[in-house]
Amino acid sequence: MDRPVRLVPPPPTVPDPVNAPPHYRSHPSGIECITIAEHFDFNRGNVIKYTWRAGEKNDELEDLKKARFYVDRAIAKLERERAIAALEQLEAQERDTP
Repeated sequence: MDRPVRLVPPPPTVPDPVNAPPHYRSHPSGIECITIAEHFDFNRGNVIKYTWRAGEKNDELEDLKKARFYVDRAIAKLERERAIAALEQLEAQERDTP
């Protein structure tokens, strides 16, 4: 004897604020920000994160200022690295000069 098929609607989707917050998937592409950001260093990843979701969770201006904070940190880090490399090059030249 065939049993009647009972259609049960799927349970309502409950937002998961830890693993899948809505503002992380708000980009029209459907791609989650972390999928891209995790391929970059910390500062650049945060620049991507805050510009990607600017205005989706917090105030847009605040998010863009946070992005600028991380851009400034990335620039400062690169400038320090270049200054150290230049000093090391000068020291090496001084050691090699008779």
